[in-house]
Amino acid sequence: MKELRVKPGRIRTALESLGAIGRGPSGGLDRTAFSAADREGREWLKAAMRSAGLAVRTDEAANIWGLRRGEKQKLPPIACGSHIDTVPSGGKYDGALGVILALEAARVLAEHGVSLRRGLEVVSFSAEEPNGFGLSTFGSRAAAGKLKRSVLDGVRGPGSVLLTDALREAGGDPLRFEEARLAPGDLAAYLEVHIEQGRRLEDQGIPVGIVTAITGIYREEVTVTGEANHAGTTLMRDRKDALMAAAELMLAFEAICRDAPAEETVGTIGRIANHPNAANIIPGVVQLHLEVRGASKEAIAAVLDAWRERAGGIARARGVRLQSVTLLDQPPVPMDGLVAEVCRRETERLGIAAVPLGSMAGHDAAHMAAITRAGMLFVPSIGGRSHCPEEESRLGDIEQAGNVLLHALLALDRQL
Repeated sequence: MKELRVKPGRIRTALESLGAIGRGPSGGLDRTAFSAADREGREWLKAAMRSAGLAVRTDEAANIWGLRRGEKQKLPPIACGSHIDTVPSGGKYDGALGVILALEAARVLAEHGVSLRRGLEVVSFSAEEPNGFGLSTFGSRAAAGKLKRSVLDGVRGPGSVLLTDALREAGGDPLRFEEARLAPGDLAAYLEVHIEQGRRLEDQGIPVGIVTAITGIYREEVTVTGEANHAGTTLMRDRKDALMAAAELMLAFEAICRDAPAEETVGTIGRIANHPNAANIIPGVVQLHLEVRGASKEAIAAVLDAWRERAGGIARARGVRLQSVTLLDQPPVPMDGLVAEVCRRETERLGIAAVPLGSMAGHDAAHMAAITRAGMLFVPSIGGRSHCPEEESRLGDIEQAGNVLLHALLALDRQL
């Protein structure tokens, strides 16, 4: 089957065609979940699936599935895809590339008359990106049985639109929402191609990454309580300035994360609130939102342990109190070893350079891993840019990842 190859011109045309839907004046895409542009993108995808000979259906969570039937219909199919919704003013590769490459693989198989033992499901999951309804990775979590019908109740998004109405308009069914759930064994495997959204592959000059795990994410809110007082009459030695303490805490956190042994361990303080936030009052209370991401629980724990020890010392020295509330503790999700090994073997056989690496962002594959063997392939992002109009990947890299995907699907069909 080595002669089978994806067609880069057709991939480029599909990316440009879908990438024209929802384009705003800034050049970015505003195809956010359940928006009018998202619905237009869905219609484009369903038409493209039908033209590829796939049997198209939309499930209760508005996930779009396109099935290429296999020879043995009793065998569970292999699924492949990603999502087509975007962040506001996003790029045309994030998510869409994975769906288009899955569609391209199905086209190539059909053109060459190649029959698989198993069916091939091309899937686009609903609402992967954070959105106005407050439910990211919505479709894949529904498919994995992680969402109950009650999550829809009373939720409103942009323009006060009810989520139930938006879901129904996208082809879903709010009343039967939980029927979107797939049981373990319903799929033989799930494989997703995605842009890296970082610079590691580009820096190494490697066209394909084989994902080993999807990052764990820990978030907490830290409240620093000092003492509000007059900014003019309180001597420096008498101050318990919550904001200055917070500044020292933030720099200490950054230093700890920079010193972490694994480069895939990163930390961010992305939100800060200062009270009372007045020019002539020493800050009395500051709230920080702290996040740590890492490829292992141990890596995240090591950063948090070092941070808490350092933070305690800073608080004592400055006479402030610290209180922490955990907001999210999502463990890393390892990708399936067999799927990763199949991808590695196919890159080697095809003569395509590839490296193992962890995903530093969340993806639908993290939820699919709860119900089936899941794997991911990464394509380099030029300049590491993503979630912006400048997001781009080279067509040559996309072509190589597409060929790895195509042959990995063939190998998985033989092996599973």
